[in-house]
Amino acid sequence: MLSAVEHKRLQLSRCTEARKKSQFGQFLTPERTATFMASLFPDEQGTCRLLDPGAGIGSLSAAFLERWRQGGFHFQRVEVDAFELDHALIGHLSQTLDKYDYKGDFCRHIYEEDFIHAAVESLSGNLFSKPLEPYTHAILNPPYKKINSHSAHRLALRDVGIETVNLYSAFVALAVALTSPGGHIVAIIPRSFCNGPYYRPFRDYILERAAIRHLHLFKSRSQAFKDDQVLQENLILRLERAGHQGPVRVSTSTDDTFADLATHEHPFERILFPDDLARFIHVPTSPEIDGIEQFPAIRATLSDLGINVSTGPVVDFRLRAHLRRMPGPGTVPLLYPGHFVGQKTAWPNEGLKKPNAIDCNADTEKWLYPRGCYCVVRRFSSKEEKRRIVASVVEPEAFGTASRLGFENHLNVFHEGRRGLPVPLAHGLALFLNTTVVDEHFRRFNGHTQVNATDLKLMKYPHRDALIQLGTWAMQQGMLSQDQIDAKLGSLA
Repeated sequence: MLSAVEHKRLQLSRCTEARKKSQFGQFLTPERTATFMASLFPDEQGTCRLLDPGAGIGSLSAAFLERWRQGGFHFQRVEVDAFELDHALIGHLSQTLDKYDYKGDFCRHIYEEDFIHAAVESLSGNLFSKPLEPYTHAILNPPYKKINSHSAHRLALRDVGIETVNLYSAFVALAVALTSPGGHIVAIIPRSFCNGPYYRPFRDYILERAAIRHLHLFKSRSQAFKDDQVLQENLILRLERAGHQGPVRVSTSTDDTFADLATHEHPFERILFPDDLARFIHVPTSPEIDGIEQFPAIRATLSDLGINVSTGPVVDFRLRAHLRRMPGPGTVPLLYPGHFVGQKTAWPNEGLKKPNAIDCNADTEKWLYPRGCYCVVRRFSSKEEKRRIVASVVEPEAFGTASRLGFENHLNVFHEGRRGLPVPLAHGLALFLNTTVVDEHFRRFNGHTQVNATDLKLMKYPHRDALIQLGTWAMQQGMLSQDQIDAKLGSLA
């Protein structure tokens, strides 16, 4: 039976305009997810000071307090500080929290103000602000919205040593900063913080101040906030402030029913690889060792290989006047993801709703690559596509006598100083990228549908001779099945 809070959440979800949800960057937490998050805290005694920033209607606080009132915690007293900026939700939040105030062992404070500014002022010792006493617990579903590099939020966060690009990571970093040693933080956030250069300062911040205790991954990108039609791979994170880092519990479920909940414990070395300077956070979804980890031969960087990878430089809407439906005099091939079908290049493609060619002239030449052999990877996959990484080889013979090639912005291009690769190397690189172990490895640390050039640059690869060996073999085989590709990788020493 749904609680009154969940009924209210569903009602607000249906009635609230998408524009307003986007404006605040926040989506209210479903009851089952809130209950699961509350269950991750260890049972403790004493006085609990709970922080709920971006509290909404109080779904997370309610789940925490419900567990307490049902005997799941043994606190003698609970104090809740709830921050909510949306005035329309304050009445619902107050009503939710007041239900738990009937024994004289509970108090709550609702702050209708900006959590970031309030937290920063408290942490920086602003004499004109109300200091926030340290918290023993924090539970949060923070807003998801980019922070402009020159915004008031970004500047305020820098005052307390936090450098990040999104409200959700700012909220988590501030929750860590406001929590006392030994305190616990549980948050549901997008998985995007786990990798990439933009979230590196945030990863550094939390890893230096807290231990990761639990990671929960929803396998479906569309289920955690399905009532709001949010497409984002979400992760639940439990941190212990100033804790000694040990093994990490990792659980998975397809959706928020948790019907297929599976939990395993992993050494921290499988979460954060000791030799990874980028400090990517990996989320192993099974007790088996990642395929890449099993191959000592896969340790080279692209820099070691002398290979570059770049996003396709042709942004079609900026060069619209030079695009042509089909090739003709003065044009060169323009390649989109739709020109690659499996391991084959289909150009020109009359059925494609995209241009097949671009004028080669003084205005476009700097965006074009010289004729050559390249390996390309699509930047985007559909939300539930079987494979995340799909690599193809661009062979110059497919384009007649064209002296230049255009790569559209939705492709990543492997090259050597903006020139083509040796043919066996390009084929070997494509074979490696199309293996199951690479796809599974990539999914472990990449929570979105996008495959960025930076992600590919930070991966490990076989050494150059091994790639050429793979490519030479692949060129002799014709069309390869997935089983053949995977078996060949297994032959690497």
